[in-house]
Amino acid sequence: MSPAVPDLHEVLESARAAGFLGPGPVEGHIVHAEGFAVAAESALGHPPRNFADLGTGGGVPGLVLADRWPAAQGVFVETGQRRCAWLREAVAHLDMAGRAEVVEDRAEAVGRAPEWRERFEVVKARSFAGPAVTGEIAAGLVEPGGVLVVSEPPARDPLRWPAEQLAELGFAPAEFKEVSGAHFVVIRKIESAPARTPRAVGKPTKRPLW
Repeated sequence: MSPAVPDLHEVLESARAAGFLGPGPVEGHIVHAEGFAVAAESALGHPPRNFADLGTGGGVPGLVLADRWPAAQGVFVETGQRRCAWLREAVAHLDMAGRAEVVEDRAEAVGRAPEWRERFEVVKARSFAGPAVTGEIAAGLVEPGGVLVVSEPPARDPLRWPAEQLAELGFAPAEFKEVSGAHFVVIRKIESAPARTPRAVGKPTKRPLW
C-alpha cells in the first residue's frame, strides 16, 4: 500500500464525521473497497489505466482505488454538492490532483457525454442503484473489453443480472466473485452499447429495463 495510507484513514474518518460514510470501522470500509480492486484486476489481468466510481459519496471505494492504482486516472461521479466539495478537498489533501477528477453531475448525463462515453476500463458501483439502473448507466461508460464491478448481497441471485438484458447493453453474462468475505459481480463489456443508452436523466430509475 502506498505511503498515503495514514492520510487516507484520516480523510475517511472526516467523511464519517460529515455523515458521508456509513457505520463500522474505517478499516472495514477500506478492506471492502480493496475487494473491488482485486475483482477488477483478476478480470482484466492487470491494474486498469482508468476507472469511474459511480456515486462516490464519502470516498469509498473511489479514494481507496486511487490510492491502490497510482498510475490510473480516476473519475468520481457524484451529484451531491456538499459531497463533491468534500471529495475535491480530499483529492487535494491526498495529493491526487491530476489523476483523480470529481464530476458533479447525474451519472446518466456523464454516460452520454462524449468525453466520457465508453472510455473506462473499469466502472464500479457500491450502493449506487439497483442492477437495472446500474447496468444501463454503466453501459455508457465501460469501454468494450472493460468491466463493471458491483458490490452484491451475500445471497447469490442470478435473476438480479439477467443475461439476455445484459447482452442488449453490450455485456457478457455476470460472474459472481467473493473477496475477503465481500461479494461482487463482475460483468465484461463485449461490444458497444446502443446509442440510446443510457436514457435521459431519471428514466432508468422510473422505467428500469428489468
